[in-house]
Amino acid sequence: MTDSGAPGSHDYRTVSSREIFDGRVVRLRVDTLTMPGGGTAEREVCGHDDAVAVVALDDEQRITLVRQYRHAVGERLWELPAGLCDVEGEDPLGTARRELVEETGLEAEHWRPVIEMIPSPGFCTERVHVYLATGLREVGRPEAEHEEADMEVARIPFAEAVDSVLDGRIVNGLAVAGILAARAVIDRS
Repeated sequence: MTDSGAPGSHDYRTVSSREIFDGRVVRLRVDTLTMPGGGTAEREVCGHDDAVAVVALDDEQRITLVRQYRHAVGERLWELPAGLCDVEGEDPLGTARRELVEETGLEAEHWRPVIEMIPSPGFCTERVHVYLATGLREVGRPEAEHEEADMEVARIPFAEAVDSVLDGRIVNGLAVAGILAARAVIDRS
């Protein structure tokens, strides 16, 4: 699939932008854009650091998942080990390696990009890089803080993780996309 631009496509141009909030994790702004057919419209944008997620698969074809409390939805969710690309000078793969150790106490010998996704393009700048990590070995988790101190780590058969996505037990968007994409990548290998 290519993006050649639709007939009559419009080049949207930002004519003004105002920041309304700058927090620890998100930044909020309102942009005024030119619209097709003339005029302008305001769009709210949530600025968010890029992120990574890791499908960590061991030699017995078990995936490592983490379960943690997510306050925005008031639930504990099963997720892939993941984190923000918020360390200056660290590339996404470096972030993925660091987050896997921090959240699971695992290192991986082999790393393969699986997908890149933009989870909420209607309002958020975040882009997520998902990796498949294999050749796992235990190295121990460092001391955790906040929600990570209460994080549960589990290894389950990869086939069960796929079933858990399809029957609604795993609902975190990155986990859903990452698990299904990794399944497709592995099946094609």
